[in-house]
Amino acid sequence: MRAYVIAFPEKKWENYTVPVADEPVIKLTERRLLMSKRIDEVITVVRRDRLRVYSLHVSNPLPVSARGKMEALLKALPEAPFFLAEGNMPLIMPFLVNYMTGLFYENEPEALIPVWRDGTAEVTHAVYEPDALADAIEAALAEGYRSLGRVVEFLDYEPLPIEELAKRNPKVTLSFFRVRNSFDVRFAEETLEKMRSQI
Repeated sequence: MRAYVIAFPEKKWENYTVPVADEPVIKLTERRLLMSKRIDEVITVVRRDRLRVYSLHVSNPLPVSARGKMEALLKALPEAPFFLAEGNMPLIMPFLVNYMTGLFYENEPEALIPVWRDGTAEVTHAVYEPDALADAIEAALAEGYRSLGRVVEFLDYEPLPIEELAKRNPKVTLSFFRVRNSFDVRFAEETLEKMRSQI
């Protein structure tokens, strides 16, 4: 299965090249995905005007001209099911990606999306059937929504309860961590160092 990483900043604080342990967070995100046995290629969706920057850090940048993440993803959708992640998630757990892709192929839903107890869906840590996601994005855009998180309202998805999985393995929650500021950078660096020392 391919993984698609969205590195398409919409807000000022979104920086997918911020260094974590001396490497851009986007590069670490790609590397973590490739550690999964079920991911054979990672495609990174980037702004066309930022292609030169990202081509230094990722193996397969896909330049897109779009107004936001939803539109960019719509233009970049593959033909086969894929795993979607955001480019600022350097602690993605390969074992969770393996589990999710296996579950997706077993049940064949329109999407398999992890969900927190409060109902918050992790739409950028999910497996999608591309035609269903395309329909959901188009419906969300037609309703005037701009946030990628709104696609869940237009998908018949299978929820994956995060807290239930975390009871079996607490590291599951790290998979959803995003680097947004200097405190996040420090936490990510410390966590990566701990994981390396445990190998």
